[in-house]
Amino acid sequence: MNEQDQQSLTFTGYQKFVIFLLAITQFTVVLDFMVMSPLGDIMMKTLKITASQFGVAVSAYAFSAGISGLLTAGFADKFDRKKLLIFFYIGFALGTLFCALAPNYHLLVAARIITGIFGGVIGSISMAIVADLFSLQQRGKVMGFVQMGFGVSQVLGIPIGLYIANSWGWHIPFLWIAIMAAAIACVLFLKLKPITAHLALQKERSAFEHLWHTVAQKNHRIGFLATALLSIGGFMMMPFGSAFAINNLKITAAQLPFLFLVTGLATLFSMPLIGKLSDSVSKFKIFAFATILATIIINIYAHYSATPFWIVLVTNVLMMVCIMSRMVPSTALATAIPEPQNRGAFMSINSSLQQMAGGFGAMIAGMIIVQKNNFAPLQHYDILAMIASCIMLVTIYLVYRVSRIVVTK
Repeated sequence: MNEQDQQSLTFTGYQKFVIFLLAITQFTVVLDFMVMSPLGDIMMKTLKITASQFGVAVSAYAFSAGISGLLTAGFADKFDRKKLLIFFYIGFALGTLFCALAPNYHLLVAARIITGIFGGVIGSISMAIVADLFSLQQRGKVMGFVQMGFGVSQVLGIPIGLYIANSWGWHIPFLWIAIMAAAIACVLFLKLKPITAHLALQKERSAFEHLWHTVAQKNHRIGFLATALLSIGGFMMMPFGSAFAINNLKITAAQLPFLFLVTGLATLFSMPLIGKLSDSVSKFKIFAFATILATIIINIYAHYSATPFWIVLVTNVLMMVCIMSRMVPSTALATAIPEPQNRGAFMSINSSLQQMAGGFGAMIAGMIIVQKNNFAPLQHYDILAMIASCIMLVTIYLVYRVSRIVVTK
């Protein structure tokens, strides 16, 4: 690598600050969605709801996020990305506050829908900002840092949220997230510079024309399909993870925060490394290798019964690192598909499909999983793992197609 290439891979001070802002923004959005899984056992018992009803509560966010992304896709490249990010992030903070105030299951579902309408668009706006401000050679590394929000949410957010929920009820973690989001929104307003370079490249007059032009391109559709299947395979097992760990693997409620803490630490430290490997080795090769490992591990895990805690811990760490090792390179590749003038619309549609596919996966899981009562072991978790594995293996071919599109551009 020559000196010019090395300079192109280094970040300016402002770029580092933007990475930090996007990472903490992503942290709150991911935490809001992810905390539903570890709180699942508490919420099902407290609200006296079935596995199917809990699946609906999880998917309500995902479907509303997906619909919102599609409705806003045509407008995504028509405004300053900073203004869009702040608008939707404030709405997300309010929706999360409504979750904290929800007194029953039905109002909780309504609050999750509101949160999804705003929260589901934030990831796509963030990815468009990354693509606007960083070169393709930098994006694997950037995605590694931004996706650290996932790891931090497990290291700090989920264990603290579980501790708070065990002490004061499941409402309080949502209140905590809403307060954090309000503070971050203020920082975004005061410190993030306007991002408007894409506005000069716009050709379509109407939002609908811009949306149709984005969907009509074959390369875009390949990227959309890859994202949808990635999400279905990735999210099918996640909503019932804590219930499976407690009711099937027989770990205690007190051990659950530690499980998420250690898993999150492993994810946190591995994300930057995976990002660097994606940039230096091959984004597709890293993705394919991680996918094959993930399918093996999740099928082993799904067949566990009562298991010593240290085995559950090691398996969870390996499983989550593999899953996240798929997301970093695949997301970096997806950002390289569209041209700058279509980037916001593409990422909005992509995020919408990701959310709706994840919601679809959660609903499928809710229909497959059977639990005789709130304290009985979950049944058919192994079947769920096999279905998810088949979908994950198909994504290897689709991400290969995406990588070829990016290489030949």
